[in-house]
Amino acid sequence: MAYLSKDLSVLAYANGFTLWHYATPDAAATVDTAGYFSPAADMLRAGDIIIANLETAGTQKAGLFFVRQAGSGTVDVADMTQVGATNTD
Repeated sequence: MAYLSKDLSVLAYANGFTLWHYATPDAAATVDTAGYFSPAADMLRAGDIIIANLETAGTQKAGLFFVRQAGSGTVDVADMTQVGATNTD
């Protein structure tokens, strides 16, 4: 799939920093590809963090993406830092 603007929401904003939430059926490797979030280049800024729910149509994953670059119509996020990957009970 591709980025869908309706699935990106602001959770908090302060001091020039925005915390976002994004949900998608896409895999992390797709989402962290340079340019995936480029349609949102006018909203995202370098240093923002995106909390993401991924693979929502299957075995869901969650993680954090750090916005490394945002400007001139291009957005690049760092590879996802996964949360909740281990469950030992």
